[in-house]
Amino acid sequence: MADDAEKTEEPTAKKIEDARKEGNVPKSQDTSGVITLFVAILSLLMLFPFMSKHMILLFKYYFSLIGTPVDKLFVIDIVIVTAKEFLLIVIPLSLSVAIAGVVAALAQFGFLFTTKAIMPDFKKIDPIKGTKNLFSMKKLIEGVKITFKSFTTLGAGFVFFFLFIVELPTVALFGLGEQLEWLKDKAIIIAFVMLLIIFVFAVIDIVIVRMQYFDGLKMSKQEVKDEMKNMEGDPLVKSKIRQIQMHASRKRMMAAVPHADVVITNPTHYAVALKYDDKKSRAPLVVAKGMDNIALQIKKIARENGVHIVQNPPLARSLYAEVELDKPIPEELFAAVAEVLAYVYKMNRK
Repeated sequence: MADDAEKTEEPTAKKIEDARKEGNVPKSQDTSGVITLFVAILSLLMLFPFMSKHMILLFKYYFSLIGTPVDKLFVIDIVIVTAKEFLLIVIPLSLSVAIAGVVAALAQFGFLFTTKAIMPDFKKIDPIKGTKNLFSMKKLIEGVKITFKSFTTLGAGFVFFFLFIVELPTVALFGLGEQLEWLKDKAIIIAFVMLLIIFVFAVIDIVIVRMQYFDGLKMSKQEVKDEMKNMEGDPLVKSKIRQIQMHASRKRMMAAVPHADVVITNPTHYAVALKYDDKKSRAPLVVAKGMDNIALQIKKIARENGVHIVQNPPLARSLYAEVELDKPIPEELFAAVAEVLAYVYKMNRK
């Protein structure tokens, strides 16, 4: 029993699919951060001429206002112009970053739409359970990991930032356009250094996240057995269903015997009932067949309803083995069956 309770088995495809439907997927925040930051840097490089143009226009607009009397319309005009230029600068970059975030999620676990993750669950607001989770070892490790990553990344960024500060006295003598170009170059260097560090953490994080995810979905031997039973059906239930289906099929088959033209027997082990209707089929159909007890029942019903019984062991065995129920006989048996039917029709004066 102890072994069955241990989660030693790899999760099945159904287990993973069920977890996915509930919104439980392996997602690395560091990987999303790397992709988003990389796209943000590329977008910044591509959009920088456009952004710097509008920043310069905004500064020129501010300088042009020097000496203008301040009134209500003056303030409204400043707000409108500032908001317009600010949106033109920010929106393209924001859209590219937002799209990158979506692409990062799709790259990790594909498209997923589920409402289960946002459905209210009162178990999640249990204060006792929440306190335990807050001070759990997992949370402690997560906190240490985040702190280490943050200090490492920001530390590297600050080192390069302070290296660039020494250039500020010289940069102060540049024009506004040159200052923006210098700022762009240094920002790209710092961003790529931080991106490289985050990328290393992201590779480690995605490996750890996926390992923890699949470890969390591991199943016990009993759970695997139960899942297989649920997928394939309980053997007892399946057996019962088969019995019901066989009983219904047998009942339907026995109901067709009184309308048969002839029953061909072994004479003791096999019985096959044939029916020929040239309007429905080009060959006689096997409307009932069986062995042993079922064969005895077929012959009994045939006698009670005046259906001829013909003993032909080779033909009975061939029909039983080769022809399914309600199917026409094969061509190789036409001659033998025709001979039997001719005899029966002669006896019936047809």
